[in-house]
Amino acid sequence: MVHFLHPGHTPRNIVPPDAQKDALGCCVVQEEASPYTLVNICLNVLIANLEKLCSERPDGTLCLPEHWSFPQEVADRFLRVMTWQGKLTDRTASIFRSNQMKLKLVNIQKAKISTAAFIKAFCHHKLIELNATAVHADLPVPDIISGLCSNSWIQQNLRCLLLDSTSIPQNSRLLFFSQLTGLRILSVFNVCFRTEDLANVSQLPRLESLDISHTLVTDISALLTCKDRLKSLTMHYLKCLTMTKPQILAVIRGLTCLLHLDISDHRQLKSDLAFHLLQQKDILPNVVSLDISGGNCITDEAVELFIQQRPAMQFVGLLATDAGSSDFFTTKQGLRLVAVGMRNHPLDLPVQFTASACALNLTHQGLAKGMPVRLLSEVTCLLFKALKNFPHYQQLQKNCLLSLTNSRILVDVPFDRFDAAKFVMRWLCKHENPKMQTMAVSVTSILALQLSPEQMAQLEELFMAVKELLAIVKQKTTENLDDVTLLFTLKALWNLTDGSPAACKHFIENQGLEIFIQVLETFSESAIQSKVLGLLNNIAEIRELSSKLVTEDALKHINSLLCSREMEVSYFAAGIIAHLTSDRQLWISRDFQRRALLQDLHATIQNWPSSSCKMTALVTYRSLKTFFPLLGNFSQPEVQLWALWAVCHVCSKNPSKYCKMLVEEEGLQLLCDIQEHSEATPQAQQIAASILDDFRMHFMNYQRPTLRHMPF
Repeated sequence: MVHFLHPGHTPRNIVPPDAQKDALGCCVVQEEASPYTLVNICLNVLIANLEKLCSERPDGTLCLPEHWSFPQEVADRFLRVMTWQGKLTDRTASIFRSNQMKLKLVNIQKAKISTAAFIKAFCHHKLIELNATAVHADLPVPDIISGLCSNSWIQQNLRCLLLDSTSIPQNSRLLFFSQLTGLRILSVFNVCFRTEDLANVSQLPRLESLDISHTLVTDISALLTCKDRLKSLTMHYLKCLTMTKPQILAVIRGLTCLLHLDISDHRQLKSDLAFHLLQQKDILPNVVSLDISGGNCITDEAVELFIQQRPAMQFVGLLATDAGSSDFFTTKQGLRLVAVGMRNHPLDLPVQFTASACALNLTHQGLAKGMPVRLLSEVTCLLFKALKNFPHYQQLQKNCLLSLTNSRILVDVPFDRFDAAKFVMRWLCKHENPKMQTMAVSVTSILALQLSPEQMAQLEELFMAVKELLAIVKQKTTENLDDVTLLFTLKALWNLTDGSPAACKHFIENQGLEIFIQVLETFSESAIQSKVLGLLNNIAEIRELSSKLVTEDALKHINSLLCSREMEVSYFAAGIIAHLTSDRQLWISRDFQRRALLQDLHATIQNWPSSSCKMTALVTYRSLKTFFPLLGNFSQPEVQLWALWAVCHVCSKNPSKYCKMLVEEEGLQLLCDIQEHSEATPQAQQIAASILDDFRMHFMNYQRPTLRHMPF
């Protein structure tokens, strides 16, 4: 959780939306809608045609035409764009050798250039900043420093040097940063930077900002050398640190000029350094920002007291901690302000629109992970309330859909899943751009598993959703395109039809079986096959619809996949055959085929590994009741054997869920009957005993009255 304790710069104005115009499909809020600058357009054209415009030196490198000259700002931008496009190489970097380019701010992040090319191209310029983050190993840190120090002007005037994730040869000794006397900002995150290097760096006379995170530093005492000038220190995850917590705190206490400190996720110290830091009264008197995200035992009270003693503080990072939900932060923390605004102005469209955008930005990219569930729940519910008040404002709907793609919100946060499903399914049928459609499909897939069968039956949008999803599958199959949208769509259909006769009926009525057979004929990837067969399992479980699968075409594909090397594919194919063959009425005129399928089923199960084996994806079920008729089918031991294997598998993988489900759905007695029944095969009895053993292991102290007299 991130808290801004004082308002910063005023946010840029947002044009208030017009709901009526938006309802007609007009774009109301133009974000980043300005055209590219003429400079950027020219630079892109120049980079794309560099080989044509430049001449070649004898050594194979490129050279700009003699009459060309670039101002410093344009040259810096030219280099930055080249780097970003991955066009900076030894061959192209040579265009910066001459004085036609005057560079100051050099960005070669992730570039693959050699030491020689780096020195020739950049080290004669009057550089004040160099970003060499994650450059290729051909340009190691010692060579970068050596090259920079070859220019006396750079030694005295280079202000910023970023070397994050840059390599250092194993035989390298001390890194001589001390020659760069003008350096004010240095970052060596994830570099083989050692304690002796820190001692060298601490001698820099102008150093103000330092990042030594994820380095090999064992002792930070050298930082006291620059205590009168160091203003910003980032040092999370110092995995080799050998100092005690009192020793570390003593060093931090000595850094009296420090304005910014980041000790987030300090795993090497078991994440309790921040806890001890908050207890200190005489430490960091001038601090403006403090990031202690990931710390253990951090409470609202401790954070509040620390902040009250330091009135200049403007920021505190509390992501993935137990703090951040007290009323102390209500008027200071962004997402809480969003909730207050939405709650107090439910019929004000500009407020609701702006708030939806703020909520999206405050919870994206993992920011929601450390936030209180109650706060996320409130904001999510307010978003849905806004949707009801402004049903025709599409940008508001888009923001809400994007918020639902957040896995933390979708899985952990309480909100009305039924309303959410209706909203997402309606959006799915709007034929929006492919990216938004993919998001709607993925959210539908997860929400489908969170609704009860009763709720699924009440969904008026279910028919439209199934029809639309099948249209997507048909289009992807026709185009022979097995992309992520196809996988999400197959998964969504599988989940929608799980335990839902209505969805299964819609699937059949919309030529779903024919489309899925076409999918099996088009794609051979196991990830696709398992999802197709998973859905067909759902159809086979419904007696009123199972007959639709008893066709030559469907049975041919199902039986062929029974022998698949991929366990999930074979498992689901076996499940379909088990359910279909258990109903003799379906096979009145083709009993020979039924017996042949049963023989294949039995042979396949005998070749399977133990039921506790791993599958690529964890098999899940809403209920075990669909297995109960098969468990009681002693006249067809092959069918019973598959059901036992399946129950044993899920109970061994997730006993807390499925052993409990066996009790609640009264399935234990069926297993006991198999153990005692004279017609049960020894293998069936053995698996039944294994399931009951799992049950005993996880519920040996279970004292519910219904279990006290349960026969085992």
